[in-house]
Amino acid sequence: MAKGPKVTNRLEPGDEAPDFTLDDADGKPFTLSSLRGQRVILYFYPAAMTPGCTKESVDFEGALPDLAESGVAVVGVSPDAPAKLAKFKERDGLTFPLLSDPDRQTLQAYGAYGEKKLYGKVTVGVIRSTFVIDAAGRIEKAYYNVKATGHVARVRRELAL
Repeated sequence: MAKGPKVTNRLEPGDEAPDFTLDDADGKPFTLSSLRGQRVILYFYPAAMTPGCTKESVDFEGALPDLAESGVAVVGVSPDAPAKLAKFKERDGLTFPLLSDPDRQTLQAYGAYGEKKLYGKVTVGVIRSTFVIDAAGRIEKAYYNVKATGHVARVRRELAL
């Protein structure tokens, strides 16, 4: 078992969202439960400053005013180091928290790391995923293997935001 398990532990609506503390782009600890009491869109992406991840993150930034008005916070997580996240935020004008998960423990807790198909080949890596977490800290919606383009619009539509 050199590559790890084939099946990731996928979360479903009603499951408790695993709490975590990760460093943000400034190297400061950020804890998910600090947002308890409001809805949260938590998304996992493979790598900062790549075309798909940039598209998805910029789309979330564009939706931020409407989401904030509806009381929804946005948080992004990738395996990137805080310094790279800081460059990503600055380059693309991102204002919501981007968190660093270099050991991939949080990614694994959400089932957002494991085997995936990339250009027909099976690889192990970050599975682009998004979770809507309710004010009580439970999974409201879980989206796995999402496409970067059009995803934010889909989430907004399904949440009527």
